[in-house]
Amino acid sequence: MTLRDDAHELQGELAVLRRALHQEPEIGLHLPRTQEKVLAALDGLPLEISTGTSLSSVTAVLRGGGTEPGGPVVLLRGDMDGLPITERTGAEFTSRIDGAMHACGHDLHTAGLVGAARLLADRRELLAGDVVFMFQPGEEGWDGAGHMVEEGVLAAAGRPVDAAYGLHVSSSSYPTGVFSSRPGPLMAASAGLHVRVVGAGGHGSRPHAALDPIPVACEMVTALQTMVTRRFDVFDPVVVTVGTFHAGTRRNVIPDDAVFEATVRTFTPAAAERAAEVAVRLCEGIAAAHGLTAEVEFVPEYPVTVNDLAEHDFLADTVREAFGEERFAPLADPITGSEDFSRVLDRVPGAFVFLGADTTGDPENAPGNHSPLAAFDDSVVSDGSALLAELAVRRLDSLNSLAKEA
Repeated sequence: MTLRDDAHELQGELAVLRRALHQEPEIGLHLPRTQEKVLAALDGLPLEISTGTSLSSVTAVLRGGGTEPGGPVVLLRGDMDGLPITERTGAEFTSRIDGAMHACGHDLHTAGLVGAARLLADRRELLAGDVVFMFQPGEEGWDGAGHMVEEGVLAAAGRPVDAAYGLHVSSSSYPTGVFSSRPGPLMAASAGLHVRVVGAGGHGSRPHAALDPIPVACEMVTALQTMVTRRFDVFDPVVVTVGTFHAGTRRNVIPDDAVFEATVRTFTPAAAERAAEVAVRLCEGIAAAHGLTAEVEFVPEYPVTVNDLAEHDFLADTVREAFGEERFAPLADPITGSEDFSRVLDRVPGAFVFLGADTTGDPENAPGNHSPLAAFDDSVVSDGSALLAELAVRRLDSLNSLAKEA
């Protein structure tokens, strides 16, 4: 039987695990219930397991028996955290945690990585090297991958990782079961722009006797959009979206301050550096023009997620050979979402791939990831497991062969 056949045998168990994870989503770096479920699912497998100190991570190492000790190492990653969103899908296994939801499909990633561990453990004696399974908290803005890298996940096998792979499901955009990726830049770098406009409060009927921060902050929001169209090259895209805006307590009170936050997405270091410089100067200048001050902070978050060219081609060929030509759809352009798996790909050649998990049959119009209505077809979990396992087996074989030739 092929890895894909064996993965389909696991589909029912993996779906049960996925739904259990879905019902108890946890947010951030500390996911004790999720960690407990992962450890239980891995129990009995021939793995060397360790857990994180600064976060509820799980790192598992499978030692291959198909080569001499000290052979190549491949890393497979699955993120585990949810989002602070109240679920409205109406699913029978909907979230039981108020204000928390697996709205980005990380429950499928976790179950899929468990499946890959089980598939590869069954083939342990044939593996031409070792596999590191990276169960990661805190992808949603907490830099969990960065924490795990600092804690040594890339050296968990006792020597550096040679190649790394991850996948991400999507509730929209891609047909169910279709894998999609591209070489080079795949996902944007992200940064946060935090602005506090400081004025002087007063009575709403006498704005001339106060320094109203609200219209000044609103002017900044509009100016930031103009900044994107007039200060940046259209062929080096920049996205600025203001996601929060808070000011005031009552309609007839001018507040002392107004606060807003924006996300900034870029694809090159030059654009990121320029965005930091121009956005800060713009907000400070607008405030000064109105006699107010602005406290502005530009905080870099995740770097660009870049697929190694050779690893991307290897991944695409693996999908086509294991699943069929029609199951891989080349992605024409990068997407402006961000990923902390970029921390791993900054250090290790590898590739990241998307997997369609639409439940509606109309992916172009289905609710997208991060929506309270986002629903994911967990029938794709076993295919995710099979692909990760195939990538590990094939890359270990090729790396081992190259080492012998050398």
